[in-house]
Amino acid sequence: MTGGSLGIRSSSYGSLDKQLQQQQHNGNGVLSSTPFPMQTNGRTKPAKMFKEKESLFHWIFKFAGRKKVGMLFLGVISAAVFVWVLYVGKGEDAQEGGRPPTISLSDTSSLSRIENKTSFFLGIFSNISLLHPPPAYFLGYTLPPGHPCNSFTLPPPPADKKRTGPRPCPVCYLPVEEAIALMPKVPSFSPVIKNLTYIQEDPLSREGEFGGSDFGGYPTLKQRSVSYDIRESMRVHCGFVQGKRPGQNTGFDMDKIDLDAMEQCHGVVVASAIFGAFDDIQQPRNISEYSKNTICFFMFVDEETEAYLKNNSGLNDSRKVGIWRIVVVHNLPYTDGRRNGKVPKLLSHRMFPNARFSLWIDGKLELVVDPYQILERFLWRENATFAISRHYRRFDVFIEAEANKAAGKYENASIDFQVEFYKKEGLTPYSEAKFPIISDVPEGCVVIREHVPISNLFTCLWFNEVDRFTSRDQISFSTVRDKIHEKTNWTVNMFLDCQRRNFVVQKYHRDVLEQMAHRPPVYPPSPPLLLAPPPPPPPLLVDEPPLQTTLDTSTEKVIGAPVRRAPARRGRRSGSSRHRKVVAGGKETDAS
Repeated sequence: MTGGSLGIRSSSYGSLDKQLQQQQHNGNGVLSSTPFPMQTNGRTKPAKMFKEKESLFHWIFKFAGRKKVGMLFLGVISAAVFVWVLYVGKGEDAQEGGRPPTISLSDTSSLSRIENKTSFFLGIFSNISLLHPPPAYFLGYTLPPGHPCNSFTLPPPPADKKRTGPRPCPVCYLPVEEAIALMPKVPSFSPVIKNLTYIQEDPLSREGEFGGSDFGGYPTLKQRSVSYDIRESMRVHCGFVQGKRPGQNTGFDMDKIDLDAMEQCHGVVVASAIFGAFDDIQQPRNISEYSKNTICFFMFVDEETEAYLKNNSGLNDSRKVGIWRIVVVHNLPYTDGRRNGKVPKLLSHRMFPNARFSLWIDGKLELVVDPYQILERFLWRENATFAISRHYRRFDVFIEAEANKAAGKYENASIDFQVEFYKKEGLTPYSEAKFPIISDVPEGCVVIREHVPISNLFTCLWFNEVDRFTSRDQISFSTVRDKIHEKTNWTVNMFLDCQRRNFVVQKYHRDVLEQMAHRPPVYPPSPPLLLAPPPPPPPLLVDEPPLQTTLDTSTEKVIGAPVRRAPARRGRRSGSSRHRKVVAGGKETDAS
């Protein structure tokens, strides 16, 4: 609250102008500027002040239920200050016989009295300034000068030619205690959109169906276009369209005890999922005790994975495996396991309605850094509400689509249809003209986000693209991001993929691990069998005279003699490493 607002609030209890007029009245007690007379008798003033204070408290209690407590408290303090000025000031005037005060430079008592009043007011308003409410939004921060992370730069990659491909790189994290202390007390600013609600349809409407599912609804192309017209209040499709509560008769259903536990998460959530028993559960490492006690770790599994965990990981009625709270999902909305995994990945704000921050990691990843340090480094320090790593090699959607087709990640015809649809909407290959946007292709196995309206809208619309087209969310990412950026100037923090590999370690899928465990050992090949043993070397003749090797003693060629070094050619050094041999009756040939 500003000083001007303090004045406005105070004027409702009596303005400063009226107080000055009351202090400057004449001896007869009549003000020329007021239409009614004011008494100057000292006896009646306390009774009148008591009446004013009594009506003031009646007014406060009357409106106490309608105003905020902080504003009411501030108003009471302001009223008390001005009432004190009015009461004490008039009391002193009455004691002086109703004469207007005269101040001279020699009157030290008057000056000291003014200074005392001034210091009193300064003390009161300094205390009031401490009661100012915090800002409505988190506006970011900068680390102090000289902090090691301010001068931190990435070192060059190691010159290891044997290891090609992606690798981790160092990241400057703050200590866990400092990261926790920097956690924002208020949410970040959400440009344009302030209120986001979600469409519920029961029964479903299939008019104008163009892709979609029962779980995500069947939004028409017109509804899709309207959803990218960013406004202050919006209502969009965002999964869970049937039922009154996400996860209860909506598809992707969960037990009530799990839904209640998810609603109790009010801070940070770390979420992952394993469907089809495709991966082994990876337990996070280097997690502080504070994080273990304050962060919700949720692992979503299907019934097949639940049976595997009961037989191999000791899952019991505690619903926990290590640090993970296991949530069994029933009535999966899709037959594609990858598409089912997009529900907790992109719709965590719907599944955890009271959480402030979430960190999604794929089931095959092992978390090795405390979540508070990750949030501080990639969200709070960057003043961002959504962070994801960019692909280590590909930056262009068209190249990413061809790579997905080559790897058989999805049907080629469906990928081509999606890319052609985006091209008609204006999708172009990535170029430097998009700066400061540095990539169109994310590495989507890790998502770091704050649950504010703008990031919730982004993930809703991103999920709608995955629901309508292919499950390859890397293809639709840039289209959704750019459409929102065009309307709001909001964008995503796309950090280096080597930084992502610093805080998560990628493991093999379970089927690959089983193949490696049952793979027969590979022995080195045995040497080939020889049909006949090589002839033995000739016996060494002790009394045989030494062989003359100088050219000036004999010009005859000895057949079977040891191969002698050919004389060096003119123009070449005699110590050359290239050798030649002499074959009887033939030409010189290169021994190499």
